Formats: sequence, C-alpha cells, structure tokens
Amino acid sequence: MATDFIIIGGGLVGSALSHGLLKAGATVTILDEGDLAYRASRGNFGLVWVQSKGDGMPEYAQWSRESSDLWVDFARSLGEATGINVGHHRPGGLELCLEPEEYEAFETSIKRMHNQGGVGDNDRRMISGDEVRAMEPNVGPEVIGAAYCPHDGIVNPLLTLRALHRIAANAKADYRADHRVERIIPLGQGQNGGFRVVTQRGDFVAGKVILAAGNGSAALGADVGLDIPVGPERGHIIVTERTRPLFNHVLGQVRQTDEGTVMLGATKESVGFDTGFNPAMIRQVASNAVRKIPALKGLRMIRSWSALRIMSPDGFPVYQESDEHPGAYSISCHSGVTLAAAHAVSLAPRLLQPGFNDHYAAFSPRRFDVPKTD
Repeated sequence: MATDFIIIGGGLVGSALSHGLLKAGATVTILDEGDLAYRASRGNFGLVWVQSKGDGMPEYAQWSRESSDLWVDFARSLGEATGINVGHHRPGGLELCLEPEEYEAFETSIKRMHNQGGVGDNDRRMISGDEVRAMEPNVGPEVIGAAYCPHDGIVNPLLTLRALHRIAANAKADYRADHRVERIIPLGQGQNGGFRVVTQRGDFVAGKVILAAGNGSAALGADVGLDIPVGPERGHIIVTERTRPLFNHVLGQVRQTDEGTVMLGATKESVGFDTGFNPAMIRQVASNAVRKIPALKGLRMIRSWSALRIMSPDGFPVYQESDEHPGAYSISCHSGVTLAAAHAVSLAPRLLQPGFNDHYAAFSPRRFDVPKTD
C-alpha cells in the first residue's frame, strides 16, 4: 500500500488525527477538498468548552473534560514543534443569562448531568449576576446570572490548523489540496484488504481510510458500509474592531481574541447546505451581545460570516469502524476544536489497535437504531 492511512478531510479533525498517527509512526496521505470546502475549521468560535458537553451522554462529558486537560500540553507541543503560538488559554468560562428561563435551563442541566452516572465532576455551577460582575466588571446590569466552569478555554483555530499542517509537512505526510474525493473502493475483504480512493485528480491507495470530512463524510460512508448520520447547522459570527482587553474569562457567546477583536455569536439554523447571510440573525447576535456587554455598543463591526456545523441527531460525536469493510473509519463531530487534543493524543493511536468499536461504543451510530413497532 502507498501509505498506512488515507485521511479524507484536512480540517481540524483530520489534521489532529494525522498528527497522532504520524507521531505513532504511521504513514499518512491527507486528501483535502481545499478552499471550496465548507471548512467548519475556519468558521468557528474557537472554544475549548467543557461545561455543557455531555448532557445526555456521560461519556461525552468525560471525553470533553479529558480533551480540555490535554490541551495544555498539546498547545505547548504545537508551539515547540512549529514556533506557532496557537493562543490557548483556560481561564474558565461563563454562559451569561439575560432571562430567568435561561438561568433555569442551565441550572436544570447541571442537576441533570450530576445525576448521570460517570459524568465526573466538571465543577460547573450557577452564580448570581452580582458574582458575575465581580468576576467581569464589563458585564451589564441586565445579566441575572451565569453558568460557570473553571475548565473552559479558548484557542485560535486558524493558527491551530496551520500548526498541524506544518507538522504534517515536516513529517513528510502526503498532503493533497484540491483533491475532492468522489468514491472509495474496498480492495478486498478483511482487515488487510486496503482501499482505493478516487479523486478528481487521481487515485490513492492505503491500508486504511478515515472519513473526517465533516458534512461531506455522510455521502461517502455508503461506499464502505458506514452509516454517518450527520448534517449541517448554520451559525453566524460577528467580529468587531480591536479594543482594549475586556474580559478575565471566556464568555460562551462573546469572546475576545489575543489580537483585541471581539467575536460575537452564535446562531442556529437548519437550512441545509446554505452558507448564505441572514441579516436577522446578525441583528439578534448584536442585540444580545450589547445587552450583556454594554461596552460593545460603540465598537464597529468589521466583518461577519456564516458557517456550517457538523451535527448528529443528538449533537454528540459519531465514531465507528466499518463491520463490512474493517479498516474504514468515520470520525465525525461538531466539537473539532474542543476535541482536537483528544483526537491527536488518545483516539489516533487507537486506530492502530484492534477493538476500536468496543472502546468507543458509546459514540456508535447504533445508538440511533430504534426498534420498529407495529
């Protein structure tokens, strides 16, 4: 085989997996659609978020916390290997509440998660509006409280992606931009059969193949017996001009970059593969942000965009190895930033070992199988 693994998708999920595989000694080809891709890795908020992850799936709560802990050394290692500071900070996070219904929803979620066996203690708790303003003096009087978690953080996703791509290049990974995959052809039965991957610019062969193409993975999964139940969810983000440092913590929908700009988000729309711009969503984002942080009112908006999240029906990751064609994997999630460290450090080495589906059974798409009743 030309390489041990072909990774379809060069975003944060695929790049993190390549990093872990290369570090473990595997050879890797990365087939990336390029700038025409929807590229969630370049359109997201950059949160490394723990507090709300796993409500309904304790394994996901543990996985998110593990990845947040791993991010500290992971970010440092990326900087040492490339000279790129990926801007990782973990000062703790706040989800600000403007309405009693929001506060009650977060409070109920915390109680629900504490009742889930195996969630572990993520130290998430509700605090009053006065406590919030003591922590964050720029929070406005309309904020009645917040959910707080000390394990939340941020990172620059663009610099993280650049660092991972640079490491892959230094490790002699075969990275192919503008190689949109059209088809995957299993070359035989069993673990050693291998796969031929057909692109618009030629074919590639490897012993194993990983579908890490976000919303593009679903259409390719059928070629190798993988059901990948993911679809797009659109969100909008606003970026303001640079300003003085405003925050001591990470806010769930208002975050300041190291460069001084402030990012405002986020919205949720089910519009299919439509990356169009919805002015009503932008007005909603801006209005809520100013109510929470009045100091934002005088800032100019310098750009805005929409991007597509990768969402499963329950919002949790989908990990699986094909039973029909072993060696073909799907790694799909909407938390590519939060889980990048875990994907690189913990999940990637598992791809070199037997028993992948048993180890990640909680994330199998079989959880969506509902027996039919007459």
